[in-house]
Amino acid sequence: MKTLVAIPCMDMIHTKFIDALITSLRYADAYDIRFGASSLVYDTRNSFITQAIDQEYDRILWIDSDMTFTAEDIAYLSQDLDNGYDFVTGLCFKRRPPYTPCIFQSLELNTLDNGLKVPRAKVYEDYPKDKLFEVAACGAGMMMTSVSGLKRVAEQYGRWLFMPISGFGEDLSFCYRLKAAGEKIYCDSRTEIGHVGDYVYDARMYERHLKETQR
Repeated sequence: MKTLVAIPCMDMIHTKFIDALITSLRYADAYDIRFGASSLVYDTRNSFITQAIDQEYDRILWIDSDMTFTAEDIAYLSQDLDNGYDFVTGLCFKRRPPYTPCIFQSLELNTLDNGLKVPRAKVYEDYPKDKLFEVAACGAGMMMTSVSGLKRVAEQYGRWLFMPISGFGEDLSFCYRLKAAGEKIYCDSRTEIGHVGDYVYDARMYERHLKETQR
């Protein structure tokens, strides 16, 4: 199984990320790691899709350069794809209060009477623990996608699947196209992905915030 590790980045990569990357893939021999430096993240992500298709990879492991993770997290995502799921995200969280998970129960793009398109996305706050479950959309902090699944969607939308749609960021635009093409997206909450900032933002930070606000 040939996997492209696609890492979009700007001008800085966190040391915690590098440590996680080296530790998790130290003994792996089927991963090609590539960094894409650009001020336009969607442009970098789209170029990775083209590379994966043209160079006949089987999967893409997408990892942002401010994530922490373990070999076990990657194993969970790999097992999910082995079991026939084409688009699976790890459980990532925002770095700002209330530190909500970067997964969504619904994703809509509504058109007003004046023609303005208004995006709506409902955060999946009370998500199932320690299992694989379907979501409407997710962030692209850490996810694994099959190249065969990407090819199916590209047949309808071309390879620029991360091109932002009015009001959506590049990751939700990607998910919007997947869903419109009839694909399903899943989250594996067995993973424990951290989001590096002033702290490492993860499930414990989110749950601590919930308890504090409910007092």
